[in-house]
Amino acid sequence: MNTNLTEKEIDDIVIAQADDENAWEEPINVKREKIFPLFLSESEVIVSKKEILNGTPVFRGTEIPVSTLLEHLEKSISLDDFLKNFPAVKREQAIQVLEYFKTSLLQLREVA
Repeated sequence: MNTNLTEKEIDDIVIAQADDENAWEEPINVKREKIFPLFLSESEVIVSKKEILNGTPVFRGTEIPVSTLLEHLEKSISLDDFLKNFPAVKREQAIQVLEYFKTSLLQLREVA
């Protein structure tokens, strides 16, 4: 059986098999991923609104996606160079975003 099913596909299979007594003899083996949503409150430095880049998380007060910072760091581009390339983002904002992700990862570790 395909182990890369979506949650909806899994639910559909379970519902379809619910009335079939023989269906329960063979288990459904699937990989379910834990999803940990990031909650962005109004006080956060990250905003996500449908009217700004179709809901892409951006630095508050800009249309610069937060993912741009992560992509720069992934390519070994320094924070200083990122800030030079995107002057609308303040150093404090970038640091707050990185701290936010750090805290989120620590919380995930506690849950696991």
